[in-house]
Amino acid sequence: MNDHVIHIAEVPVAETWTRLSVDPKAVLIDVRTKAEWAFVGIPDLEALGRRVVMMEWQSFPDSRVDVQFPERLAATLAASGTSKDDALYFICRSGGRSRMAAEAMAEAGFQRCLNVAEGFEGPLDDTRHRGRLAGWKAAGLPWVQG
Repeated sequence: MNDHVIHIAEVPVAETWTRLSVDPKAVLIDVRTKAEWAFVGIPDLEALGRRVVMMEWQSFPDSRVDVQFPERLAATLAASGTSKDDALYFICRSGGRSRMAAEAMAEAGFQRCLNVAEGFEGPLDDTRHRGRLAGWKAAGLPWVQG
């Protein structure tokens, strides 16, 4: 059993955008479901000349975690020239799944796994809607409908 504790830093969405802007090797990885990408939207990195890596952490609608996620993502990253020392920013709806994905990749040997705090849509507001209080969309960062 592995006794070391993995610490995944939380990075605010605006700071994530800034870091992606200045670090050409940094990668944004969206771990939400295909349905979320299609119906809610995806971060748009076109202004930075890059694309988001999109890989589901859990399947929809059964919410099963993809046990092959670390291997699949590692292969995708290696194919694009990303090393285990490059910064990986993980994003989901509100920060929970992305944290788990970041932890899994840290366990797989990636050195700079970071969680995008508050995710793409952030928490529910008092009318039970997302995307208004916090997160990528609420911060006015670029996104497109999937």
